[in-house]
Amino acid sequence: MVVEPTHISTASSFIPPPAPGERPTEYADRIGEYHVATKSESHRKQHGLYLTPVAAADFMAAQIQAAGDRLRVLDPAAGTGILCCATIEELANRDTSPSSVELVAYEIDAELTEPLEAVLEYLRQWCREEHEVELDVRIESADFVMALGEALRRKDSLIPPEPDDGEFDIAISNPPYFKISKSDPRAVLASTVVYGQPNIYALFMAVSAALVRPGGDFISITPRSFTSGLYFRQFRRIFFDLVQPTLVHAFGSRREAFERDDVLQENVILRGTRLKTPPDDRQAPLVISSSRGVRDLDESCRRGTTLDAAIDLDDRDRVLRLPVSEQDARVLDLVDSWPNTLASLGLGISTGPVVPFRAQDLVDREGQVPDSHVPLLWMNHVRPMQVTWPLNRHKPEYIKRQGAEKLLLPNRNYVLLRRFTAKEEARRLSAAPYVAQSMPVPQVGLENHLNYIYRHAGSLTREEAWGLAALYNSRLLDTYFRCLNGHTQVNATELRAMPLPANDFIVELGERVKQLDNPIDYLDPLIAGILSADTSRKSVVGHG
Repeated sequence: MVVEPTHISTASSFIPPPAPGERPTEYADRIGEYHVATKSESHRKQHGLYLTPVAAADFMAAQIQAAGDRLRVLDPAAGTGILCCATIEELANRDTSPSSVELVAYEIDAELTEPLEAVLEYLRQWCREEHEVELDVRIESADFVMALGEALRRKDSLIPPEPDDGEFDIAISNPPYFKISKSDPRAVLASTVVYGQPNIYALFMAVSAALVRPGGDFISITPRSFTSGLYFRQFRRIFFDLVQPTLVHAFGSRREAFERDDVLQENVILRGTRLKTPPDDRQAPLVISSSRGVRDLDESCRRGTTLDAAIDLDDRDRVLRLPVSEQDARVLDLVDSWPNTLASLGLGISTGPVVPFRAQDLVDREGQVPDSHVPLLWMNHVRPMQVTWPLNRHKPEYIKRQGAEKLLLPNRNYVLLRRFTAKEEARRLSAAPYVAQSMPVPQVGLENHLNYIYRHAGSLTREEAWGLAALYNSRLLDTYFRCLNGHTQVNATELRAMPLPANDFIVELGERVKQLDNPIDYLDPLIAGILSADTSRKSVVGHG
């Protein structure tokens, strides 16, 4: 039986009707495009309004494992219902479909209420007339986190939901993402799982997970930034006690997952099973899949691994590592076998102490070096294996010596690393040796967007500075870092934890690299040669 399309209109709006035989998911997508086209960029950012591509929604719905005659589904950020429809279609199209489904859809944007109602009414008719499935729809025009965030008020054991809310068999979502202040009522309510200035999507993930019954499905598409970093550490501790990942899908392109909305973001789809107690099976199977974007989801590369290969549940950071290929996995194994860290080598890492807007009276566009001023280095001055100063650009490149004593560093050998990389850049890590001899000054200023590595007692040798910078610029450590890090910020915390080889290896690498005119072009074969003559290890860095 075919559902007859009807025009849905009100005095204030016109909603295009479904086309004959149109899938509910495609109708929801079409209504979404129709709605988004009328909204400004600022409105979309304020509400985190980025439509789930139909291909991604279908991929997510295909991961559902929950089964039964009666099922309850939660979508905490329904938008125009694309994910809702894909989910219900997946359930209704099964050989043994449920006889009834209850769908609870939260959407706080009042302007989406009518479009969502129209889409879900069509979905309800489609279920009944095409599949004899009764769909009970409840739309909640409320802030999801404020409405149900009480489930997170105790971090050690989550309280059960209220009887009216019950437990859900499936929670599936594309939550909004934008930062909120730590004083925001939602952040206060969810203070057990967030730290600092949190991103709203993590709150949606945590509350949704708390509302799924043990054994039920949790499925989300979000930025990858929750997988690592200090700000999400507490979230990961709670979340991975609630949800055991069974599949993680990574998009290789930052642009192509949400290209329609011109979003430049590294995204992942996570499917997991809600746990009754914290996980104890470290060898539980996990699938890591990947595609460039949504268009090639059907040809995703998949590799099987185990939970403990992706998450060390005994580590307080609980970083989710995503080696999407066998080569990535070999890189992780190799680097993890290295015996050192910065600390064990007697080294430290800090952030540049000069925050220009707080030191406006001290920074200048011109200056007498070294009489009254010393160089002020910004990210622009640091390129792979090269520090160039001055650049004579619009930013102040000098800092006064008098008055800035607490902000200046002694002129010693350092390794400088950019704290941020552009989202489209091929390499995440960018480092250069700073050799004191290159600048005849007593001190140097480092702007806050740089990290610097130093020796606690004394100074790095030139060979150590060159060798470390070469390692951080290598394909080897860039691959390792990308497996762990899901955002463009390069944090000192993550670099402190990164394994490093023996100091003899670093010195030998430095001695060779500093003699080259264009060292960046030769780093990977140099490192492969020093590491081992073994072919398998050379292949790890791409030179076998």
